[in-house]
Amino acid sequence: MFNMKLQNYIDWDVKPVFKRNDRNKFAYRVVLQFMDGTKHTRMYSGFGTKKEAENARKITIRELAGGTYVVNDSVKVRDFLSYWLEYDIRKRVQSSNTYDSYSSIVRHHIIPAIGNKKLTEVNKGDIQRLYKDRAGYSKSIVRQVKTVMNVSFHFAVSCKLIPVNPAEGIDLPKTVDSKPYHTRNIDVAKTLNMEQILLLLEASKNTPIHMQVLFNVLMGLRRQEINAVKYSDVDYINRTLTVERQLGKELDRVPNSRKESMTKKELPLKTPSSKRVLPIPDYVFEAILEERKKYEKYKSRRRTIFQDNSYICCSSYSGKPRSKDFHWRHYKELLKKTGLPDIRWHDLRSTYCTLLLSKDFNPKAVSKLMGHAKELITMDVYADNANIIPEEIPELLSYMNEVMPNKSSHKDAERNVQDILIDVDGYLPEKETGAEKSSD
Repeated sequence: MFNMKLQNYIDWDVKPVFKRNDRNKFAYRVVLQFMDGTKHTRMYSGFGTKKEAENARKITIRELAGGTYVVNDSVKVRDFLSYWLEYDIRKRVQSSNTYDSYSSIVRHHIIPAIGNKKLTEVNKGDIQRLYKDRAGYSKSIVRQVKTVMNVSFHFAVSCKLIPVNPAEGIDLPKTVDSKPYHTRNIDVAKTLNMEQILLLLEASKNTPIHMQVLFNVLMGLRRQEINAVKYSDVDYINRTLTVERQLGKELDRVPNSRKESMTKKELPLKTPSSKRVLPIPDYVFEAILEERKKYEKYKSRRRTIFQDNSYICCSSYSGKPRSKDFHWRHYKELLKKTGLPDIRWHDLRSTYCTLLLSKDFNPKAVSKLMGHAKELITMDVYADNANIIPEEIPELLSYMNEVMPNKSSHKDAERNVQDILIDVDGYLPEKETGAEKSSD
């Protein structure tokens, strides 16, 4: 494909300009030296005058001194993107979801447009035309194209394949709502209020996805995290849940048999920050205890076929974890039955986050609960507080009082909301502790 080792030179020398007798043109040579003592020489020629060659030589010296010199200046975009997918994305992700998404965008939307151009020749105009063309195809697709272009070309800069990222600072066409990277606006119509959440919780009790609903809307777990939660992850003394795995599809995994599931493999979490210890609300803790009783009953009745792998959200017949789309039919039926808005499953997680942020919970604490890599992501993705939460939604305290019974007084409830939902030490400033807030 191309030799990335050429970028690992440890010393360099730029030879003086000379005149080529064979072509009556001016040229100069760059000599790169490597750790093993080998050298690589490149010649730049075709200059009509000595002055032109001298100016180009000065630019090359500046690039070498500044670390922006590009050795592989003939790499095609298609070859680079294939390299990026295999040697960056594949190494950084365990699940096939991200890899497949990025690969699809590269193959179907970027390579057909600029794949044959040299990487060093791609300019801002090329990027703008790409975005304009893909915006006419799909607003969703063009946003993904922008993400892939930014991430991949940033990698190209780090590999010294290009001196600067031409995709940086390029906005989407005006026909597409401008959104900074890693942001998403929350539509009020796609976020449940307190009354609607309580209605959903009650209606889900008689369905196979009750625990999945609780883990989503009351603890903010991702879909693949929910399906991977085990009873062994629960600290029954301190009432906490350790989130340390997800279920998904491994990259390039070949099943050993036809019966082996490809999408229920235990995988590392999305990011290191996704591993977290969450306080369990009383309502959820009691539900876990009840679900455990059922689990033991199923295991006892079906000793020969029940797989005792400790998954909380599992089949009552086999003990196998739920598939990634198991909840979908039941969830849609719940929304229709209760008359709730037809929102996505992931919008329940967004609801959980925005409810906390709308009541001025510390963003770092909320980010920790959500398993986000940075506080910025939580704020950017979820915290458009002026538009997310309607004014008529009740206080967060009232909500937590109802979903977490046995809180005897307003002051106790307010303090316990923070004790249960937020790890106060290290995240909430002292002025926001329960004792001080109750005096406001």
